[in-house]
Amino acid sequence: MSTIAYFGPRGTFTEQAARSLATDQELVPADTIAAALAAVRAGTADAACVPVENSVEGPVNATLDGLATGMPLVAVAEALLPVHFSILTRPDITEPAEIRTVASHPHALAQVRQWLADTLPDAQTVAAASTAAAAVAVQRGECDAAVTAPVAAEHYPLRILATGVADVLDARTRFLLVRPPGPLPEPTGADRTSVLASTANRPGALAELLTELAFRGINLTRLDARPARGNFGEYRFFLDFEGHLAEQRVGDAVAALYRRCSSVRFLGSHPRADRVADTIAPAAANDDYSNAAAWVAAVQAGETA
Repeated sequence: MSTIAYFGPRGTFTEQAARSLATDQELVPADTIAAALAAVRAGTADAACVPVENSVEGPVNATLDGLATGMPLVAVAEALLPVHFSILTRPDITEPAEIRTVASHPHALAQVRQWLADTLPDAQTVAAASTAAAAVAVQRGECDAAVTAPVAAEHYPLRILATGVADVLDARTRFLLVRPPGPLPEPTGADRTSVLASTANRPGALAELLTELAFRGINLTRLDARPARGNFGEYRFFLDFEGHLAEQRVGDAVAALYRRCSSVRFLGSHPRADRVADTIAPAAANDDYSNAAAWVAAVQAGETA
């Protein structure tokens, strides 16, 4: 049986995402995102499930930084989960007024800030390493309540004070399943390709990268910048865009990025979790590229002009 390491401990949204991506794989929790990725690089896990972005709080920087260095890993699948929280307390706490401290991961606390202000205005928030770690803190008596993923109630003997809690009702988090480089999933027509690009620190460098996508009618879906460590003022750019590397327009674009950038790391091509079909600009379909290439070949062979 293969194994999937996931950002744990048990009872996190990442466990829920890993469950949705697993078939017959064993799920193994890791203490941190870096540890989950390290398990794959060390060969003790076959893949890792990690969060990459949240619709409220933005990119998960620990994942971006973890994919930027070390042995390359590529995303082969993704999961998109609605983020609604449960508030868990010790069994002896029966009234909201008894809650003085609420623990959770900072991203989770930020997504229920208004609910806490309205429902538990006197409670102090406490940062935890994960939503599940917050549940453990409550179980140990270190805090009165935890903001957790709903699945945490299956693992910890705590009372559910509230569930379905979220300041933004349509908040979602996207998770990646990453593994060492190998054969890519087949194109589906609703795919996402990701790359990490580093450019020279000069005017117009980023615009040139984006122009390569625009020229080929490729829709950019995400752009994040992270500092290039050890070189103040220089940045790495994480780009997600529609399409699959196997498509000529996408392959051409990635090749152009490789030519223009000081370094490029391919981070994967895989089906989108939301199944939204790729946007195809006029004259940018695969057949358009194939027909144009066939015409050029015919001209080179003297068969037409």
